[in-house]
Amino acid sequence: MSSASFANLWRDDIIRQGLLSQAQRDDLRALRLVAKDFARDVAPVLFKSIRVHFSTNAFTRRARMSALDRIGVHVRELAFSMPHHVDTFLPPLLMPGTLEEVKFTYEPRLSLSRPSSSSSSTASSCYSSCSSTASSKYGSWEMNDLLVKHYPPLFHAATDVESFLRAFIAMPNLRHLHASCPGQPSGQRYRRDIVDYALVSLRLAIETANPTQLESLELAPIHPGAMLHLRPQTSIGSSPASTRVWRRIKTLRIEMDSFEYGRDQPSDHLKILHSYLGSLRALENLQFQWQGAKGPCPLSLHIEPCTARPTSLDCSNACPDSSAKSAFRPLKFRHLKTMHLTNASLDANQASAFIMSHRKVLYEFEFEKCHLRSGTWDDALAPLTARMHKTNARKGEKPKQEEVMDVPIMLSPLDEKAELIDRVDEPLWEDVFRKSRHLQALRKVSSRTKDLVPQQVRKLLRSARVAWH
Repeated sequence: MSSASFANLWRDDIIRQGLLSQAQRDDLRALRLVAKDFARDVAPVLFKSIRVHFSTNAFTRRARMSALDRIGVHVRELAFSMPHHVDTFLPPLLMPGTLEEVKFTYEPRLSLSRPSSSSSSTASSCYSSCSSTASSKYGSWEMNDLLVKHYPPLFHAATDVESFLRAFIAMPNLRHLHASCPGQPSGQRYRRDIVDYALVSLRLAIETANPTQLESLELAPIHPGAMLHLRPQTSIGSSPASTRVWRRIKTLRIEMDSFEYGRDQPSDHLKILHSYLGSLRALENLQFQWQGAKGPCPLSLHIEPCTARPTSLDCSNACPDSSAKSAFRPLKFRHLKTMHLTNASLDANQASAFIMSHRKVLYEFEFEKCHLRSGTWDDALAPLTARMHKTNARKGEKPKQEEVMDVPIMLSPLDEKAELIDRVDEPLWEDVFRKSRHLQALRKVSSRTKDLVPQQVRKLLRSARVAWH
């Protein structure tokens, strides 16, 4: 093939996109280095999805951030990975000499003003205006010196919110965010480690950069305590404007590590999960899966026995009705279309209540590997059966009696089916077609001959309708 023929072929958008979509990633990298024209066409496909494994220099190396400024406009999907390991564990802060434990209250600080729009030009101006001194980061020189001596550099990189912000400002067209934090030991569930500080910086950077096209969020896998740092309300560094980004999320997928729950077990993780799901009001697609043992239904935690209030109160002067009320409001997603729940244990009334409250918008739901503690699946799907009966009653149809038996199925030839359709189709619609043709002929009377039409015929034309039985 000549170079002119190849150039004409490459200019065709459909052919070019088809070739680039089928090429391997290594081939795209090599093709990008051939010529500037190829680099311009390959870059949107090659850098559509990137993955960041967080480390000490993930967002602070100058060459890496300069490269992100050039390709960030093409990024649509970002995968942020930071697994739990030995280096992420934070020991308690001890005062040298006295060995007294020092309490550290983290307050993230941003010297940058919140940008009004997300653009790459704003990202270039961030480098000149960003100046964070060590004294303003942790509050005092004594605390700074203590944290530098006790905690590794990975901790200081995780608390550098401005470096996270510079990275997200460079990606203004981000649509899908995938956060992965696997490997948390069960014994550290109530201890804050470096991964939690990185999640706080990640959330604050997204809320400050405000990517307007972000609509999909994936947390898989994630530890239960992460919801405390990812929810926009009453969290570290949250503000009244924190919810504007998360209200645009339409697709959510969560794979959470399971934990023991019950009346004798703490339920704070479940309450935090409930408040986090309630903050995402524009959800259209929701997928939730418990990793490991079966967990409770996250969509019906307001009637979960382990999160219910005690039936008896210690205070005799308390209101007796308060013990019967739920600890929080039920979840209601007004735009939810699909819901998939995997590896959960729930009651039939929990499933039926959720289906009943979302019956007007929900058109696809799936309970995979779910166990019913009480009731049957017929009870869980009772709202759908009742709705079908009401629809039939509204149409004037009698409910049909269903009988279940083993009946052999015999398929007739195609010719017999065609003959049957020919015999039935014509008499069935003959009267209706004749009436409709008659009414169409009457309606074609022009305005010039309106005076010639009798009053009874004009009244018939105004009130004529075609009835479908």
